[in-house]
Amino acid sequence: MTEEFHRIRRLPPYVFAVVNKAKAAARAEGADIIDLGMGNPDSPTPPHIVAKLVEAVQDPRTHRYSVSRGITGLRRALAGYYQRRFGVTLDPETEVIATLGSKEGLANLAAAITSPGDTIMVPNPSYPIHQFGFIIAGATVRSIPATPDDEMLRAIDRAVRHSVPKPTALIVNFPSNPTAHLATLDFYKELVKLARSHEFFILSDLAYAELYFEGEPPPSVLQVEGAKDVTVEFTSLSKTYSMPGWRMGFAAGNQRLVTALTRMKSYLDYGAFTPIQVAAVTALNGPQDCVDAARALYRERRDVLIPGLAAAGWQVPSPRGSMFAWAPIPARYAHLGSLDFSKLLLERAHVAVAPGIGFGEYGDGHVRIALVENTQRLRQAVRNIRNFLGQDGNLPPASTQASSALDIP
Repeated sequence: MTEEFHRIRRLPPYVFAVVNKAKAAARAEGADIIDLGMGNPDSPTPPHIVAKLVEAVQDPRTHRYSVSRGITGLRRALAGYYQRRFGVTLDPETEVIATLGSKEGLANLAAAITSPGDTIMVPNPSYPIHQFGFIIAGATVRSIPATPDDEMLRAIDRAVRHSVPKPTALIVNFPSNPTAHLATLDFYKELVKLARSHEFFILSDLAYAELYFEGEPPPSVLQVEGAKDVTVEFTSLSKTYSMPGWRMGFAAGNQRLVTALTRMKSYLDYGAFTPIQVAAVTALNGPQDCVDAARALYRERRDVLIPGLAAAGWQVPSPRGSMFAWAPIPARYAHLGSLDFSKLLLERAHVAVAPGIGFGEYGDGHVRIALVENTQRLRQAVRNIRNFLGQDGNLPPASTQASSALDIP
């Protein structure tokens, strides 16, 4: 009765538990911690969306069980969004399902389509559920490069040709959490060609589609001709409309995959609370100036943080999308690894970041910085980091060896 459960044994301890514990301890001692670790939007949900929720919740008919695949109006609204934004036509009856955030949808689809021993290709580093949703379902994960380029395409081709059993699915996530990489439509065309040739599914996480700062908006893989034959794509209202706690997302695309997820969810839940779904329809169909405002806000924060860090002596690539900066650990501290560097940054600069090791072993040379504080707080974070980087003295040795995942946005 004391042996750890089989599936739990496959899940390593949360690598961020160490940082979170240190953060709580510092705050308990009165430290002003600037928390840039969690991708948790700090802006309020737009008022017209909240007003629709309030209106809907006052109707007692909405208090009953909903349907697991989402109300008809919501599925139609998501199909309408895809038509306007990407020029992609979706059947809301067979090619769209509402999920409790994109994370729940990914995890339940993994359970629906995975047999023990299956091989799944996952970029490394990547958002933890991309890997661990399939690990929980009993699959083996094969890591591939996380940059949307020819190297990634060649790695996918090698993985398919030399893995036994042959991989059944590939995860992609662009704009990426944590790396902020963006993919082009030409890349997706080559990817779909590979998937159709080698007969594997593409599971695309498009949660950050509306957070881009230069050039053309990020494309959907479903824009590629024939993509629906092999692809399902997950989206979310969390970042686009500052609705993270509402837990509203979607899966759209390949009918067979959507049907599998629908059947799985029919056994597990009754869908999101109906007033939330009604408010989500308002978000998708209503005025979109709030999306433009959110994009401008994250761009402004990026343009404070990145030049400020550069002036402090920390060169960090400027993200072209998402709400994150993927920051290489400064050379002087590289030997510490991302977890110990994060702890040091918390202790000496009072700035919390996400250790890259939490997104896969190939992320250990980086930390993820979330743009979730206002510009005044970001400037304070830059000042604290500048003072920290200018400090003399001996550095602590790298003491914590970790290879794990963190269940955070």
